[in-house]
Amino acid sequence: MLYTLLRSALFSFDPETAHHLGLSGMNFTAACGLSRLLAPAIPAHPVEVMGLTFPNPVGLAAGLDKNGEYIDGLAAMGFGAIEIGTVTPRAQPGNPKPRLFRLPEAQAIINRMGFNNHGVDGLLANVARSRFAQSGGVLGINIGKNFDTPIDKAADDYLTCLNKVYSVSSYVTVNISSPNTKNLRELQRDDALDDLLGQLKAAQTRLADQHGRYVPLALKIAPDLEPAQIVAIADALKRHRIDGVIATNTTIGREGVEGLAHAQEAGGLSGAPVRLKSDAVVRALAEALAGEVPIIGVGGILNGLDARKKAEAGASMVQLYTGFIYRGPDLIREAATELAKVLPRKG
Repeated sequence: MLYTLLRSALFSFDPETAHHLGLSGMNFTAACGLSRLLAPAIPAHPVEVMGLTFPNPVGLAAGLDKNGEYIDGLAAMGFGAIEIGTVTPRAQPGNPKPRLFRLPEAQAIINRMGFNNHGVDGLLANVARSRFAQSGGVLGINIGKNFDTPIDKAADDYLTCLNKVYSVSSYVTVNISSPNTKNLRELQRDDALDDLLGQLKAAQTRLADQHGRYVPLALKIAPDLEPAQIVAIADALKRHRIDGVIATNTTIGREGVEGLAHAQEAGGLSGAPVRLKSDAVVRALAEALAGEVPIIGVGGILNGLDARKKAEAGASMVQLYTGFIYRGPDLIREAATELAKVLPRKG
């Protein structure tokens, strides 16, 4: 109820202003020890994914906290893991504003942010100040390429970020699926993907030896893939022994929002309208991977049943983004409760 009232106030602001006000408020309540006023208790149900133990199977998707500025406030809401980013080697402003649009009738959002972030060094400084990160919370860092890096040099940006974030990450996600960076999704194609994963896996092996710890690598893919592309990606994941796959990012499709205000804005659509498309990709991946690589399901989760359907399609855990904006911390509890019924508990 409290979050519903706060959301009404926040939705009176433009989306980017509301975004930072809301997250700043979460940081404040966490610092004051008041987060339980917003967040219900989350049932403990540890799961093992990518060799990591998550206290519950509901994580925060990348994109909400691009720079790692709000880690502690978000963690206090009860997430089993926090994924920050997408971060690029150099700071960049992203696309011109306005670039974030609510479609409340469809419980959806369209964004064309364009990897706006303070750069990897700025993110690392914020991680160093985070109590959650320093106390061993599960922290994923999502990495990408700068907008002006040629696509044939993209691997250099990913390697730069991987080298820098490796020592402070629980896992690292390679984002090749945002629709808001020109040509980025070309990296999902066979030869480009094979080359990128090969270079990243070699770097991971080197870094594991250097730091004395193995940090899993996950690949984040789009929902707008043909069946043959999904099979090819699954084959590449297995061949390169990638530790996990996150399915899915936002869609460039507009099914389910036709005729609504802002529906024709350029960018990626997230929220309820992407759920069926995301579920289909999870299901196809699960069949193609045959249990060799775990799947983290994200896209269109607005209630506990949506989360359960992701698990039934083949996901080992889920992540929230748009649903959290619309529903708040209650959604974490609902999703965790439903997932506890169908996912095996570690220990």
